Amino acid sequence: MFAPYPFERLSALLQGINPSKIIDLSIGEPQFPTPASIQNALKDHTATLRFYPKSGGESFLKQAQIDFIQKRFGVALAFEQICPTLGSKEALFNFPIFYLHDKSQPKMAMPDPLYQVYLGSAQVAKAQPLFMPLSPANHFTPKLDSQSKPHLVILNSPNNPTGRTLSLDELSDWVKRALDAHFLIINDECYSNIYSDTPPPSILQACLRVGNTCFKNVLAINSLSKSLSAPGLRSGYIAGDAQVLQAYQVFRSYSGCAIPLPLQHASALGWLDFKAQEEIRQLYATNLALAQTILDVPIAPTSFYVWWDVHKGQEFARYLYAHTGIKVLPGDFLSPLSSPHTARFVRVALVYEHMQDILETLKAAYQAYTKSLAC
Repeated sequence: MFAPYPFERLSALLQGINPSKIIDLSIGEPQFPTPASIQNALKDHTATLRFYPKSGGESFLKQAQIDFIQKRFGVALAFEQICPTLGSKEALFNFPIFYLHDKSQPKMAMPDPLYQVYLGSAQVAKAQPLFMPLSPANHFTPKLDSQSKPHLVILNSPNNPTGRTLSLDELSDWVKRALDAHFLIINDECYSNIYSDTPPPSILQACLRVGNTCFKNVLAINSLSKSLSAPGLRSGYIAGDAQVLQAYQVFRSYSGCAIPLPLQHASALGWLDFKAQEEIRQLYATNLALAQTILDVPIAPTSFYVWWDVHKGQEFARYLYAHTGIKVLPGDFLSPLSSPHTARFVRVALVYEHMQDILETLKAAYQAYTKSLAC
């Protein structure tokens, strides 16, 4: 039922190539250290492993996440409007299954290219996927046909892989449409703390802007994985419509996705460590500026990916790996439709602390590759 995960497809594509040194820019895994404060908090609370954690999260973690949202987005939430999750992936996969399971002929809209978990969740829920193509022609903007009538829409802003960030006006339009057309909308915001200068908005802010103060039909999902270089911490949240979340938390109590208490203590500290978050944001901002200068291609000032048009994504990925040991991800591995526009691209993750030499190597390899095509 499930297609191979993108990284399995990449391994198959690169099979037989054995470079002496590998630099992995294919996966969004930060290569700089998790802040010491988080590591120490984790160690300090190992004794709590003897307790069962609550599936809905401890009150101290909820409060930390609420305080983060207040400071970062200027949005005040009540306890019943947020649920801590085992990273963002847990909610992105199991929430649609929960929400769509009793719908007749469920439909779920999602961007293309996408995070593969969206589609996997739709398949388990037996939902018809409605793809919203992101291409240079539409400025990587998700659009939904007025006749589609989805039950659930997943946005991803800032977007992986394109970096496209929906403005507050655009998010507000989506909120109004969700209310008018009676569908639920989720924005996957796990890259919202990675940007060059201007912080990306949350769909929760858009709700307040249009007067949807109870966040009806709207949810936001976020995570510490990228913004605090801590994917192993598995700390995320889903926040918004309290009525929907109340039923979802009952569902989660059956799923075994409770966050271990040492991780809750460490992540509560992490959500409020704005100094460490800012230091890591600046690392990404430096990498985005370097990539813009060295590669000289359009790069969105959000997220940490370069969505690079190299004409033939799979072919370039093999060439690059063979000649430099650098791994990048072909764009059509992120597209269930394998659209022509995604096949031209590769995704480059700017996840190393010192990227200049890597980017110079990448640029030289691309120049040599294009010359080889011309011969």
